[in-house]
Amino acid sequence: MTYSEWFEAHAQKHAKIMQKLQNRSDAEVIDYFAWENLSVKEPDFCPLFAEGKKCHNMEDLNCYLCACPEFRFDDNAPVVKSWCAIDARAGKQVTFAGITHQDCSDCLLPHTRGYIRKHFDRDWKRIMKACNLTSSK
Repeated sequence: MTYSEWFEAHAQKHAKIMQKLQNRSDAEVIDYFAWENLSVKEPDFCPLFAEGKKCHNMEDLNCYLCACPEFRFDDNAPVVKSWCAIDARAGKQVTFAGITHQDCSDCLLPHTRGYIRKHFDRDWKRIMKACNLTSSK
């Protein structure tokens, strides 16, 4: 699966949940996306939910920004397919078979309520619009 394919599929899942929450306040929406709640009420949102696992080891994990607005990807790039726009200290680059990808597994930034509130928009794709460089070529 390419980054673009994942991005579009995730946007659709996110929009479907947001449709259900259209009459809730922003704070209630953010609370709904808490890992403890979302993993029970939306088990198909993330494959890790079926295993009862979190993607990041943090107490108050929030899944509203499952992907980070600072993540950049270009499926058409020959070598570096993804990177961090702010070069976060907790991020790193990994290379497999000559292709470099951003590894955000140690970065907790987009999963904190403060970061989510700062960047909140009910349209996930609007928050994430700078991420997909493949579609801008």
